[in-house]
Amino acid sequence: MSADSRSAAALVASLASALRHDDLDPTETREWLDSLASVIERDGPERASFLLDALQQAAGASGLTAGAAGRVITPYINSLPAATRPATPGDRELEDRLLAVLRWNAMAIVVRANRVSDGIGGHIATFQSVGQLFEMGFNHFWRGPVEREDGTRDGGDLVYFQGHASPGLYARAHLEGRITTAQLDRFRMEVGGGGLSSYPHPYLMPDFWQFATVSMGLGPLTAIYQARFMKYLHNRGLRDTAGRHVWAFLGDGEMDEPESLGAITVASREKLDNLVFVINCNLQRLDGPVRGNGKIVQELEGIFHGAGWRVIKLLWGSAWDPLFARDAERGGHLVRRLTDMVDGEMQVYGARDGAYMRERLFNTPELRALIENLDDDQLKGLHRGGHDPATVHAAYRAAVDQGDGQPVVILAQTIKGYGLGSGGEGLNTAHQEKKPKADARQYLRDHLGLHDLVPDAALEDDAVPLIELPDDDPAVRYLRARREALDGPLPRRYPTSSLSLPVPALDTFSVLTKGSGAREQSTTTAFVRFLNLLTRDKALKAHLVPILADEARTFGMEGMFRQIGIYAPEGQKYEPVDAEQLMFYKEAKDGQILQEGITEAGGLASWTCAGTSYANHDLPMIPFFIFYSMFGFQRVGDFIWAAADQGARGFLLGATSGRTTLNGEGLQHEDGHSHLIAATVPNCLAYDPTYAYEVAVIMRDGLERMVDRQENVFYYLTLLNENYPQLAMPDGVEDGILRGMYPLRTSAKRGKKKRVQLLGCGSILREVEAAAALLEDEHGVAADVWSVTSFTELRRDGLAIDRHNLRHPGETPRTAYVADQLAGTSGPVIASTDHMASFADQIRSWVPRRYVTLGTDGFGRSDSREALRRFFEVDRHHVVVAALKALADEGVVDADVVRDAMVRYDIDPATPDPTTV
Repeated sequence: MSADSRSAAALVASLASALRHDDLDPTETREWLDSLASVIERDGPERASFLLDALQQAAGASGLTAGAAGRVITPYINSLPAATRPATPGDRELEDRLLAVLRWNAMAIVVRANRVSDGIGGHIATFQSVGQLFEMGFNHFWRGPVEREDGTRDGGDLVYFQGHASPGLYARAHLEGRITTAQLDRFRMEVGGGGLSSYPHPYLMPDFWQFATVSMGLGPLTAIYQARFMKYLHNRGLRDTAGRHVWAFLGDGEMDEPESLGAITVASREKLDNLVFVINCNLQRLDGPVRGNGKIVQELEGIFHGAGWRVIKLLWGSAWDPLFARDAERGGHLVRRLTDMVDGEMQVYGARDGAYMRERLFNTPELRALIENLDDDQLKGLHRGGHDPATVHAAYRAAVDQGDGQPVVILAQTIKGYGLGSGGEGLNTAHQEKKPKADARQYLRDHLGLHDLVPDAALEDDAVPLIELPDDDPAVRYLRARREALDGPLPRRYPTSSLSLPVPALDTFSVLTKGSGAREQSTTTAFVRFLNLLTRDKALKAHLVPILADEARTFGMEGMFRQIGIYAPEGQKYEPVDAEQLMFYKEAKDGQILQEGITEAGGLASWTCAGTSYANHDLPMIPFFIFYSMFGFQRVGDFIWAAADQGARGFLLGATSGRTTLNGEGLQHEDGHSHLIAATVPNCLAYDPTYAYEVAVIMRDGLERMVDRQENVFYYLTLLNENYPQLAMPDGVEDGILRGMYPLRTSAKRGKKKRVQLLGCGSILREVEAAAALLEDEHGVAADVWSVTSFTELRRDGLAIDRHNLRHPGETPRTAYVADQLAGTSGPVIASTDHMASFADQIRSWVPRRYVTLGTDGFGRSDSREALRRFFEVDRHHVVVAALKALADEGVVDADVVRDAMVRYDIDPATPDPTTV
């Protein structure tokens, strides 16, 4: 019998009353537990696990409920018995020395920054808590990207670091020689260059950070989809990702974010054994305990077990092992005490000394007997599991050796602000600590054993010294050697891919640019045809990643199911109900479409993984995520912002866009504002095209900029579900389409006074065209029509011009593109869109004449498109009245002309304002 079996059997036998105090028959319970202990002792843990599984299945078949035990919550001890713990590799003395230096320097970086600029912020406590968890990975587990002789590279392991711990990562990179002392002294001081970003921001540090993780909840969800995307690349034969892992470091308080737990079943369903969550359970949020009256570790254990993950509880350091061994022989009193204890009490013990623990934690004769040979210093030295290299290594080794299709979560118990003493150790104020006083710094110095590197005199210096180790220091040599053995430093990011892809010429999409004649089609159909044409391109087809949130048939994409298949890691195990149809539902192991189900967050996470594949996998991929526009930027705007930070490249397609286009769906389905949200993202190019040729020109430009020129931009296009004849592309309009506006129709009617300029986009451009005809035929007013494909790009151009003119006062002023385009025209300018009026208002500063904007402010309604456009006052008749009123305000026509037009078109001045009803 192994030592493992003996230990496990003894522990089980001691737990007769550890879990339940309302036991009606303790003797029977003892017999069951004795039987389990006997099986473990005689046949081993595997046989015991088999019998428990069989019992659970039998109970379920009999209709029995499992009660609290059904949540699979185990006693509050380590999941891995001490007897099974493998030897810890490496030089323990040097690794301890390194971690001590890193923890000091991480503190010093924040303190020094706040000495220079009070209030600059930063966080000390998080890295003190998570440092050992990081260092074990850096020294023994995480492989860096491998650069090959041909210029290509392998991505290595991908690590989503806990964002508040960034100072510790900078401190490590400094010892590696990747970050200078001058940079450390510019932590959070980036203006002017040479500084370090507050958190992991790839946009600001494109050679360093890989993932933006500090916005709570985004890292966990995206890490799951990153692990799935690696399997996707592998199963499609695009990249060999076997052996690579995704590690996500999360806070226990962070798990309250819905996104943190929202996709954990995806990981088990997709059998992501390349995924490891490490949840830093220091029991504290930003301002207090996570579960003061409960136990966050136990809660998470039940949740992840229920979701099909392997849970490894890493709670106690190896110094606890003798106590647990004696406790197992004496009835399990310590295990019961720890299991019953709430987190609020557990937090206190992390902040108090050994004497307090002796009095309050070991508060019964049985418990005091366990520690009778320990003094107070030894009690204080009973470290939590996340601070003990031996237990951390055992958990990591078990996680990476899993390999049976299960994702792994490690629940690592630590102390927030570990080693800070009065400067924040275990205190509710730990997260806000920026400038620990001299006594707290001395406590940390003593705790870390750094007397030789931080003398007493240095503790009196308000500047707080950084520890500078020479290149030939044994600890520095060791650190660099370990990273060299693991293929190089982490985190590390590559801003470009070694692979360049050619982009087809515009005439490849002539089916979209030549028009549809009398045949009607939507711009959504135009997009699908564009995508289908790309699937025939030999250079690009393998790099396309269509992503759906369960609306393929709504968007007319079901034809692609059979063509390129839906990705399913185990293929299709059933005959689909539509197997006899031409466009049947086809799942395949090498399928190309990512059909995410009803989850915009999941779709956006997959889009981000594909859009950053050029950096993380040296493989440029081209993701196309199509969704209801109302449920895109509004619902997952934070994910989009993080994707922008990471330099994601790809297309976001907001289908059924506009407040009046998705006519029957009502208030929560009708989008009139996604473009305003898109305008807030600096590297998002947003367009609202009306015609298929505009879609083709914009998307082909996107391919050239993102795939050929490798620019870190992405595109947002809004698409329509409204069918109408598609015009042929006029000559010479490509530049105007991309810059934001071009003349679509110039009136042949002469005259400058009775003339207006009509601007439109998306679904309302055709109403504007109809209004131009009414103005000419019924009112004798010449109306020029402009297609404005992007008010946002026009605004950005205007701002850039204004900035240039402000900084070059002696030069001839430049003019904005809007002003240039309208310079040779006359008459007031009227813009009408299917979005809020502020969308078109973006360019008001650069319109050289009277400017009137019509928009769809207010809540949506269910009705016909015609009724909705009339309700929101953006239809052709309201455009005509707005144009006539502008001419009347300029004295070109009488006010009676406007009143007569309102009577003609049955526009009641007393109609309620659509923004208030």
